[in-house]
Amino acid sequence: MARTDKSHALKGFATWMLVTFIAAGIGSIASTRAGSFYQQLVRPDWAPPGDVFGPVWTVLYVLMGIAAWLVWRRAGSFTAARTALTLYLVQLVANALWSWLFFSWRMGGAALAELVVLWLLIGATVIAFWRIRPLAGALMLPYWAWVTFAGFLNYATWQLNPQLL
Repeated sequence: MARTDKSHALKGFATWMLVTFIAAGIGSIASTRAGSFYQQLVRPDWAPPGDVFGPVWTVLYVLMGIAAWLVWRRAGSFTAARTALTLYLVQLVANALWSWLFFSWRMGGAALAELVVLWLLIGATVIAFWRIRPLAGALMLPYWAWVTFAGFLNYATWQLNPQLL
């Protein structure tokens, strides 16, 4: 790989990671007091402790950023993978919105509905990524699985806490 190709690849990697973690940051702003709120909630027995979420999400965001970068690299530009990368960006927005709905605005039902939309967007992104670079689609699967789990947890928690959500 030529020096300019490596530089371009590194700049692209940094850009996709930055975009991904900006979305994570926007969602985490809504979660600044999530720990204490989460502790107040009646949770199902199978709910993980609150301190599990940060490390899991960090790994998932890294995998997501790598996946987007791989698609961008394979396609050669954003334009060449416009549909796949636009889906990725839209699902990032939906991802960040969930934290606001659930933790800041305490709207359990709306958060669940939004998670269904997010789940569908992730599925569409997985398919679009897979068509361009199967490894990129595969890197999105843990995220899709976690959001599936989060949907069940959101539903159960919402049902157990009608007075708070």
